[in-house]
Amino acid sequence: MSISTPLGPTLAPEAPGPVVPTLQPHRGELPGDHYLPSTPATVRWGRLPCASDPAVLTIVSGESVTIDTVSHEGILEDQGRDPVAFFGREGVAEKDVLTDAREVAAAAPRDASCDGPHVVTGPIAVTGARPGDLLRITVQQLVPRVGYGVVSSRHGRGALAGELPRGPHDVSVFTPVQRGDDGLVGALPLVDGGDRAIRFPLAPFLGTMGVAVAGGTHPHSVPPGPHGGNLDVNLLVEGTALLLPVQVPDALAYVGDPHFAQGDGEVALTALEAPLRATLRFDVIDQDTARRRYGTLRGPMIRTPEHLVPTGMDPDLDEAMRACVRAAVSLLRARYGMAEHLAYAYLSAATDFDISQVVDIVCGVHARIRLADFDAVPAEPERWTAT
Repeated sequence: MSISTPLGPTLAPEAPGPVVPTLQPHRGELPGDHYLPSTPATVRWGRLPCASDPAVLTIVSGESVTIDTVSHEGILEDQGRDPVAFFGREGVAEKDVLTDAREVAAAAPRDASCDGPHVVTGPIAVTGARPGDLLRITVQQLVPRVGYGVVSSRHGRGALAGELPRGPHDVSVFTPVQRGDDGLVGALPLVDGGDRAIRFPLAPFLGTMGVAVAGGTHPHSVPPGPHGGNLDVNLLVEGTALLLPVQVPDALAYVGDPHFAQGDGEVALTALEAPLRATLRFDVIDQDTARRRYGTLRGPMIRTPEHLVPTGMDPDLDEAMRACVRAAVSLLRARYGMAEHLAYAYLSAATDFDISQVVDIVCGVHARIRLADFDAVPAEPERWTAT
């Protein structure tokens, strides 16, 4: 059972018409070279792809795909596995509940006793990718598909497991999207049923982006790893890229866990979870070029216009931090030829290490290394662009 916390009518958007037009599958602009909807045949619910899975789409390096992602919030068993009923209780019209969310809830298999919550779309075969290469997934566009989302806290999970939520039930907070002075915002009441709200900016990103693991076992969708997966790094907004070490031939990439917003840490268990239409470009970087640019990456790395962002992961947050520092030192040595002790000193003086999340069994830390600090240092040209 879940408790939802709606916002009263005094917090409804004042502007006429929908704040976010509902983007049903196949409707609206589909700017990618290919289109991939989320259907029971193209998703895994709670597990990630592995080497033995057939691709649901095959592309070549450099092509883009527009993917309609589905959020797990509103379709899980503790929410009734009926999104029309769940969101209808919050005043959402049936026409504004996504048909693909209904289909996944009704027909996609999931064992709630052992599978994760995330709806994962893919895998996508990128022809020619081989183990040792890197797959770069560039986030070209992220468009909200609905005008609402959900933030949930469940017993035994989150940063304050055993302390929050209080009472016997899980808590799911329905969060509408409104127009703010500088763009779209999420709105949360100060108290249940109250007419005063706090508003926070949206910064959409995909919490799950990854490549298939070797072998025939499907990883659980919650813990991230060298394959990527449920990284929950909120820097992966439009105009950024994720680099992943390829594990199997053709990479077999996948995405899911769409967010409208998330604070570093994601302390309650989820952030503002809601479906996105994502247009992504997939590029294969051959092994030799990858090593010249980044050294030997053993896990995910993010590239933004301003930063290189190595990651570290471990069930122990202290160990995740240490892993991230080691990855950052290794990156600076390989990319810029920086001496180890000087790289270590630079990171201490000039680089922020952020907690990605502490709620996914495996904790995550990421570092933000400013590219501008190295403008005078030669490096392998990337010819990287987000467009």
